[in-house]
Amino acid sequence: MPHSSPRTAAFFDLDKTVIAKSSTLTFSKSFYRGGLINRRAVLRTAYTQFIFLAGGADHDQMERMREYLSALCKGWNVQQVREIVAEALHDLIDPIIYDEAASLIEAHHTAGRDVVIVSTSGAEVVEPIGEMLGADRVVATRMVVGEDGCFTGEIDYYAYGPTKAEAVRELAESEGYDLARCYAYSDSITDVPMLEAVGHPHAVNPDRALRREAVAREWPVLVFNRPVRLKQRVPGLSMAARPAWVAAAAVGAAAATAGLVWYASRRRATAAAA
Repeated sequence: MPHSSPRTAAFFDLDKTVIAKSSTLTFSKSFYRGGLINRRAVLRTAYTQFIFLAGGADHDQMERMREYLSALCKGWNVQQVREIVAEALHDLIDPIIYDEAASLIEAHHTAGRDVVIVSTSGAEVVEPIGEMLGADRVVATRMVVGEDGCFTGEIDYYAYGPTKAEAVRELAESEGYDLARCYAYSDSITDVPMLEAVGHPHAVNPDRALRREAVAREWPVLVFNRPVRLKQRVPGLSMAARPAWVAAAAVGAAAATAGLVWYASRRRATAAAA
């Protein structure tokens, strides 16, 4: 049934956009302590995390990471994975959530928009993080689970590149979102299809290729660099509903931050061109 009036949403990539690291790789030590991986795998995931943070991951690197993680998790018991994630979630993820991203999520909710996390990481990791952030929906990679309750090593749905854009359009159709009025945020050039799908795309902590694309298309470029625990952001306040004056302040602060960073990036781009 068609919706009575168009709705809007804000679509957020997760890794290096909302949180400061790779969500999946962050749990490597917890998986090691749970007996799912060995010490060598811990070291390799630590190295992969370093490469990911140092320069971003292009298409080929992401494909290699996908193949490695698929092979690594083959045979893992899904329930055990969920229990490990639930136990370590607040210790590992809460401290690396960007304050600026949390403010934007609050601002979009205050404006009446749904918040959707769209991530290449696995659903068993992304869904609890989305719940922590107060997201309305989550789109994430899904692995095939065998009859024994363990991952087979095959991928059922890969939320990456053009597939993210397809998911955004499908949600727009099913939920009645007006994409021309929707927002999207990402750090990676591989997410250009998702950014193109909405009327208000934003590059957040962009890799070099996305930064060039954003400057060429005059997309706002935002810099998030203040990881903070949610409960420490504003004493006595949480991600739940706030009084009207606090909500208005959050919207104003988020808009002002976005505007100043975009203006600065445009000035740098103009100076470089000159």
